[in-house]
Amino acid sequence: MKDNIILLGHGDGGMLSHELVTQKFLPLFTNSYLDRLEDGAVFDIGTEKLCFSTDSYVINPIFFPGGDIGSLAVHGTVNDLSMCGGIPLFMSTGFILEEGFPLEHLEQIIASMAQAAAQADVKIVTGDTKVVPRGAADGLFINTTGIGVIRYEGTISTDSIVPGDAVIVNGTLGDHGAAILSKREELGLHTELVSDSAPLNGLVQNILNASSNIHAMRDATRGGLGAILAEIAEQTHCHIGLEEKAIPVKDAVRGVCEILGFDPLFLANEGKMVVFCSPEDAEKVLHIMKDHPYGTDAAIIGQVEKKGTGRLILHTMIGGSRVIDLPAGELVPRIC
Repeated sequence: MKDNIILLGHGDGGMLSHELVTQKFLPLFTNSYLDRLEDGAVFDIGTEKLCFSTDSYVINPIFFPGGDIGSLAVHGTVNDLSMCGGIPLFMSTGFILEEGFPLEHLEQIIASMAQAAAQADVKIVTGDTKVVPRGAADGLFINTTGIGVIRYEGTISTDSIVPGDAVIVNGTLGDHGAAILSKREELGLHTELVSDSAPLNGLVQNILNASSNIHAMRDATRGGLGAILAEIAEQTHCHIGLEEKAIPVKDAVRGVCEILGFDPLFLANEGKMVVFCSPEDAEKVLHIMKDHPYGTDAAIIGQVEKKGTGRLILHTMIGGSRVIDLPAGELVPRIC
């Protein structure tokens, strides 16, 4: 903890975020549900298996190509529940509003949330509103919590990942991060980048209905695919190998990365997930993804190679290999 203060880097999904959670929160909050460090808690109540997740949204700008903070908040919580194998049912939402925030903007955001919830077939059933003085917040922050039910018979968890598992993504990486960066930096690109923010629950249920061999799923939000897979490699003590040539990235996203010095692997996504499944079901899962609007650019990008110290290894286009670690420096703050 540099200088014993919180830095923007503690919220970007990289090494500082990982250290904050594992060194400060986890030791005092430790329990069997939280210690799994999944996208949500999974627990039984009576005969029902439920999943429960919460998130907060502080994105800047609050309106961006392809969405806004309202739709993003719904999609984020729907996707976290879906990554647990759950069917999202109910959500709460909390608004922290800064004095002076335009009511017209609030109305747009509420309408966007309502539309996103209807699309995902979830109900916003409770909430809260707070107003703080000018300067105490940056316009608007939103917190959401969601609960869902799990019908899948298998155990979807990083604990289920084994060597040989295929690693599959449902589309191009870095779209959300690149869209936000291009808007912030006013790059004036000829190609209009659009966030991939979307609800993945329908796609996930199609996958789970088709395969009984789904071992783990994770949405690649803050820190991007690179940070998510580096964490999973460490948690599972498995080497995970990625084929660089197989990773789908749009040319426009590569262009933003080249201009600003970012790696697409570490740019945030809001409608992309990584799936670990048995190799015999990999092609089936891939076809299920490609048949869905949110999976048309899906690709098998690697596999779990072996047990070991737990490293993420990128096999490059020129025939070499390099280890991908959690990024230690500041990535992109306030990306979600």
